[in-house]
Amino acid sequence: SVPTLWDAEGPASQREALLARRLLQHSSQTRSRPDRATSSQISMGSTSKTLPQLESDRIFLTDGGMETTLIFHENLELPDFASFDLLRTPEGTEALRKYYSTYAAMARDHRVGFILESATWRANPDWGRRLGYDSERLAEFNAKAIELLHELRDEFQTEDSPMVISGCIGPRGDGYDPKDKMTAEEAEEYHAEQIRALKIANVDLVAGITINYLEEAIGITKAAQALDLPAVISFTLETDGRLPTGQTIQEAIEKVDAATDAGPAYFMINCAHATHFEDTLQPGAEWTRRVRGIRPNASRLSHAELDECETLDDGNPEEFGRECRDLRALMGHINILGGCCGTDHRHLEAICSACLPEDAED
Repeated sequence: SVPTLWDAEGPASQREALLARRLLQHSSQTRSRPDRATSSQISMGSTSKTLPQLESDRIFLTDGGMETTLIFHENLELPDFASFDLLRTPEGTEALRKYYSTYAAMARDHRVGFILESATWRANPDWGRRLGYDSERLAEFNAKAIELLHELRDEFQTEDSPMVISGCIGPRGDGYDPKDKMTAEEAEEYHAEQIRALKIANVDLVAGITINYLEEAIGITKAAQALDLPAVISFTLETDGRLPTGQTIQEAIEKVDAATDAGPAYFMINCAHATHFEDTLQPGAEWTRRVRGIRPNASRLSHAELDECETLDDGNPEEFGRECRDLRALMGHINILGGCCGTDHRHLEAICSACLPEDAED
């Protein structure tokens, strides 16, 4: 049997050799499935480092607010907002499959691309330990989350609807509060464990989602670079369009790019209402062109107000769709559209109705 990567001792070269052995094992298993190989060729995944969502301005959808949907609409228990914990049981796994299938079918039916974002936002060491997961078990559940996405891509992907598998990396701490900040070096070391597990599971990219300070963004990017994986950084913003640290998103993007040699494949904004950042983005500016995706909240409330809410604020789906359309009209390079807290399939259908020519109303 092959020892776990995280039990490996010795210099980095030995750990990388062990990683390579794991990847070879995974590749041989994948090659034994013709349908899986075909899916990878269509999506142009991590082996070629070509991401179809960057090849043109065609729309790629994401899912909506996974955790708020599962908690408020499906009445599921998610300790610490940890969706990956559902993979412990067949019932939980099927709940996730049903959740993703709604969005994947929507993308297929509208003939647009789709980003399959894994349920691993909380599957990192500190949050995992709170839920009783050690490193080896966390690696197992990161792999389970990605295997589910491979199965869904095999089922729903078409030539007109390419699907990309993204390994979701959440913040080490609170997504809304950047206290106990790490240095970039600490963040790189911390997140490397999960990123290795996601690479072994054969993701096309990793995405740091709801990142609220510069150093963590740099660390995630560098950890992905060390493993030759494309990385995406999605910042969360407050009602004033700034990061919770008070930093502007322009400064954050430019400093991440400077520290990583323009490492991220692209940037996104999530977990903020569209009106919180619509005046922050500058059409035509070089740094704004680095922003390729948005996943707004349904609610106009601040993060502090959302923390106090006991009911779900799902906003107005039709208005949500129009706001995404208006942003895309100003900045057509923003082609990855989805939702965050409070959003569900209705909000994504509204995006399709508002943004797709064959669906748009006069």
